[in-house]
Amino acid sequence: MFYAPEHLTEKRYEKYKAALRPFDWFPQIDELDFESLADSDRVYLQDFGVFNSELEEETFMLRVRVPGGRVGAENFAKIAEMVETYDLTLLLTARSGIQLHGIEPEHVLELFHAVNALPGLSTWQTFGDNVRNVVTDPYDGRGKSCEIEAFPLIDALHARFHKNPDLVGMLPRRISVGITGMRENAWPLFSNDLFFGLAEKEGVKGFNVYMGGKNTEVSQSADIFLPSEEVVDFAMAVIEAFDRYGLREKRMKSRLFHMIEHYGMAQVKAFVAEIYGKPWQSAGESLLTNRYFGDSEELGDGTWGHRYRTDYGVVEAKEAKKIADWALEHGGELRIGIDQQLYILGVPEKTPDFKVRDTSPTVVACAGSEYCPFSYWSIKDEARYLPVEKLIEHGIRVGFSGCMKGCGRHKHADIGIVGLRNSKFGKEDRSARIFLGCEYTEGRRPAEVLFRTVPVGEMRRIVELLIEAYEESGLSTFERFAAEVLNRFEEPFVEFFFLARRESGEPVRLDPSQTPEALARKFGERFYVKTALEEGWSKGSDAIVKALWHSDEVATVKHVDPSKRRSR
Repeated sequence: MFYAPEHLTEKRYEKYKAALRPFDWFPQIDELDFESLADSDRVYLQDFGVFNSELEEETFMLRVRVPGGRVGAENFAKIAEMVETYDLTLLLTARSGIQLHGIEPEHVLELFHAVNALPGLSTWQTFGDNVRNVVTDPYDGRGKSCEIEAFPLIDALHARFHKNPDLVGMLPRRISVGITGMRENAWPLFSNDLFFGLAEKEGVKGFNVYMGGKNTEVSQSADIFLPSEEVVDFAMAVIEAFDRYGLREKRMKSRLFHMIEHYGMAQVKAFVAEIYGKPWQSAGESLLTNRYFGDSEELGDGTWGHRYRTDYGVVEAKEAKKIADWALEHGGELRIGIDQQLYILGVPEKTPDFKVRDTSPTVVACAGSEYCPFSYWSIKDEARYLPVEKLIEHGIRVGFSGCMKGCGRHKHADIGIVGLRNSKFGKEDRSARIFLGCEYTEGRRPAEVLFRTVPVGEMRRIVELLIEAYEESGLSTFERFAAEVLNRFEEPFVEFFFLARRESGEPVRLDPSQTPEALARKFGERFYVKTALEEGWSKGSDAIVKALWHSDEVATVKHVDPSKRRSR
């Protein structure tokens, strides 16, 4: 029987928690028959990392938490052996974790115990209503811009909640935590429910606190500064306040974001203060900056760190073993980044001798339709049709999600893409919704919808047009282009502008010093210009879309035959 959380009513889901705490249920795990599980068992198993979906009805997936992404070469080599022995698929997640797909029912317990026996790794609290893997920058403690190493804080926090009987599976919904003591970060962390970002107050370096982030929202400043030694206690106070006062009536409205929305930040802080029991200071000066990291970076101690480009998070067993062996041979430390890439740190070699894959390390992609019943696209395959060379050249971050849940963090990237399915464009049943305008370095705003729907065959061309406009701006980063150009205009006009540029071929520059009307007239006497000026930008865009793509002549791309896609 297929099980997914949505198959349970909201009240029934909470009833399971009230009837028996997941921690108290756990001792019976070794007695389960994985070919005949009760609904309650399937619910509880999630709290310990075991799950199956509609797409993998006869098999299971095991999710592994890797605190701070510090997996270690020895552990990774052992996981690679498991993947090869049991013919599994290994995916790296956007929370520096691991997913093992394709586990036969008779092997679930064997693998569950084997993974949990690896030092520092665990499957506990990786699904369900739990504290998820605590993340940081992959260069934490080693990078030149590191001011405070986050991992000791992550390790201490992990010890406090990991097997806490009152917390395992008992929260209103999941809560994600990120901590960085780096000035420069490989990927922004404002998508976390609770984020501690490097800051300075009266000459003391510590952390500003941000709360309420999620895949589709950025964390808000809580106007709190904490020295390093207070981070763990404060984080636990937030988690316990969320557990005690968080909303439980509607699962889709029960994240920390919704708690803040319901009570207000001031009241949520009062709940936290009640548990924390100590005073705090107002926010300090943020020290977070933006920089693109290359495949090789010199570290603070003069050694080198190398990024191994994965296949958008997919790692074959043989290559996993090969990269683990390379790290061991060269004395390197192996980590998993929140960008789904592998990092080997602390090696003397400036240039690694392993082959660099031609995928873009700036793209984060969700699991896709092979592994998730909510995804409309095989995201990891469709990501190949992006202009990879240009993305790498400019360090443009792309978040690629298969649905609006946003596991590819499309609202926390320079360019966000969500795969949709419809019949709007003739024979082509897939389209993309494109998001722009994110200002992520300081968590100012998430990306918003700029292109409501673009046929999949046109996705590359639209992204190329965006990059061309960025190049014409002369600005140093795409984030600055968003802040200083794109975000100066209303979203409907930006959509119209780029669609007009696509249809006309006219190299009109998006100049923020000019009015939208003046820019529109530069496309001449075309019919959609008149429509836009008289009826609105969205009507003008609709006219262009209809002229370009409402026919059987829509541009297409060669998709991978489903029967030839990666086996699960």
